[in-house]
Amino acid sequence: MTLTVARPDGGEFAWSVTIGPDVVRDKAAADQIQAIITDAEAEASMQLWIERATGGDDAFAADLGFRPYRDLWRMQRPLPANPSTITTRGFSPGADDDEFLRVNNRAFHWHPEQGGMTHRDLADRMAEGWFDAEGFRLHERDGRLAGFCWTKVHPNEDPPGGEIYAIAVDPDFHGQGLGKPMTLAGLDYLADQGLTVGFLYVESDNDPAVATYRSLGFDHHSTNRAYRLGVR
Repeated sequence: MTLTVARPDGGEFAWSVTIGPDVVRDKAAADQIQAIITDAEAEASMQLWIERATGGDDAFAADLGFRPYRDLWRMQRPLPANPSTITTRGFSPGADDDEFLRVNNRAFHWHPEQGGMTHRDLADRMAEGWFDAEGFRLHERDGRLAGFCWTKVHPNEDPPGGEIYAIAVDPDFHGQGLGKPMTLAGLDYLADQGLTVGFLYVESDNDPAVATYRSLGFDHHSTNRAYRLGVR
């Protein structure tokens, strides 16, 4: 049984521990997490993610001193969906980097993972084996990047799934009805790859986004729950 342990480059947490959906929440798992807490620096803050959280997970986390603070919903729908009504093109590494980062950081200034992205962060993600420039769809208006829909294929899921990994509209183009067609453009691309399931992750308290995704046929599938602990 293995937990994923990371030291984030920035942000609130000195350590982040993830329990995958197949890891049993038992004494062995609790002992591993307690060992990490014991070894953590004084005053360090820790985060615990439990993927596909169930009814007993709050108690499991509470026994270790963690308290819940964030729910990330997985929402999904069958593919194909209705076709998009806008034109998009694939991302061009190098040529599109600056404009993407500008729009991304304007749109996600509030987001703990997606916000504040740097050229190095983008390069690291493009170096991942899952990166597909054609699956990174861009929509332009008036000679500017108006929005993007970045997709990611998960071939090891059963059945293989396609994720809307990140989607945003530049704040200058808000109110023009781009959110839905941008999402559909990503789903179009994923369906063209032969995938039959599309999904995305959204903050559970982002009511406007949840409502938009429900209107596109997405339903709540599971919850990844984050907990925090201040080590003393």
